[in-house]
Amino acid sequence: LYNEHKRGIEAGYAKFETFPVWSLPLKHPVNIAYEAATADLNDINMIDPFHLEAYGKTAINYNRDIEIFPVLNALFEGIYGESPYKSPTDMGVNMVGFCISDDEACCEASRDEIIRRYFYALNRMACGDCNDNEVNKIALLLKQAKIDLSYRRPVKAARDRAERSGVPCSAIELADGTIITAESSTLLGPSAALILNAIKHLAGIDHCVKLIPQEMIEPIQHTKICHLRSINPRLHTDEVLVALSVLSTTNDDCLHALECLPQLYGCQVHSTVMLGEVDHKIFKKLGVGLTCDPVRKV
Repeated sequence: LYNEHKRGIEAGYAKFETFPVWSLPLKHPVNIAYEAATADLNDINMIDPFHLEAYGKTAINYNRDIEIFPVLNALFEGIYGESPYKSPTDMGVNMVGFCISDDEACCEASRDEIIRRYFYALNRMACGDCNDNEVNKIALLLKQAKIDLSYRRPVKAARDRAERSGVPCSAIELADGTIITAESSTLLGPSAALILNAIKHLAGIDHCVKLIPQEMIEPIQHTKICHLRSINPRLHTDEVLVALSVLSTTNDDCLHALECLPQLYGCQVHSTVMLGEVDHKIFKKLGVGLTCDPVRKV
């Protein structure tokens, strides 16, 4: 801006940034979800005092922009003789808050995101990637949003089944609210078993039907252990989907089950153990929101 001004060009400056949404209330779930998503940066949503003083209107910004605004303002005054902005909110170009057509849907998604971020922080701490400050901050945000972990229905369902079975379990909430659960076995991990149970339900296939026969799973396990030196013989989600794809050429049930995979998009899953990178990637590609308890698989 300084160099352009020296050349006689009156260049401008604006900031394109979505969150926090300045036109939504400070404690709106969307803004709380943003704070949870940036807990590792320790961002704090605040009412913009400069905007309030200049216009008498409440606008939401965050601590770093508010703290640096006097410096930026001084730079503008040094270059132009005056500042074009009266507040950090003035600098922003963001109309997303006026684009919400279903506020309750946004609130529900935001509450779910806060819980997902909490589990993500717990998992990071379990792996030694962060300290408890991040976890504690999101725990406070859960209270601000007036929710607890039970708001996320798959959490309770997975934990209840794990308590009954004594093995790692998982649960998914489908689009119609149906809860499907699964547990770890000698053949399948909890996430692979869950995908099979979910698409069987969506395809109308009886739960007792075994889509992948044991005689097909065992050779795959043999290869994993004996040739690929894997410690875990259970099939992951990607291996189950590949096996289903092979079988779908001759088995209509497998074909119909695979055709139901797109219906998992937007569904929510919880696992009572931390899943591997492969399972995380598969759920992400399927568009499924995943959370895990901070427990390492045994």
